[in-house]
Amino acid sequence: MRILALLLFVGIMSCQPVSIPTESEVKIDVHSLLDDWHKAASEANYDNYFGKMDSISIFIGTDASENWTKSEFEAFSKPYFDNGKAWDFRVLERNVYMNSDRDVVWFDELLKTWMGTCRGSGVVVKSETDWKIKHYVLSLTIPNDDIQKVIAATKERDSVFQSNFLK
Repeated sequence: MRILALLLFVGIMSCQPVSIPTESEVKIDVHSLLDDWHKAASEANYDNYFGKMDSISIFIGTDASENWTKSEFEAFSKPYFDNGKAWDFRVLERNVYMNSDRDVVWFDELLKTWMGTCRGSGVVVKSETDWKIKHYVLSLTIPNDDIQKVIAATKERDSVFQSNFLK
């Protein structure tokens, strides 16, 4: 009888719903993940930086050709990390949004970088043990009043790049 009662208790307890973290808890976790990720780059800590990215993550850089899988981005970045000088992006502002289960997060951030103000955006997903960056896009911000100068400066190279897609 005791065994039956114990099995019944264990069965009932295992049917308890999984607790969903609060929005505040998720935001704290995601801010911490992203802050630590940027810090790892500024310290040229290769393992910490790439350890925060999912194995199937994508990194999209500022150049139109930079649409990298994690392994491609690791290969590109390794020499910078090995030389002790990766990049130092400082967060100016970050907005964090999430689904109702609070296990998928998307965000945008303004960054102070060597290129000036940039925008980062991405998707972070909760695994069974921790949060991982699945997708990240780094973009240059261009003041609307300066866009014509940028178009003129990139016109020739952009035309050549686009011709690869229009064949």
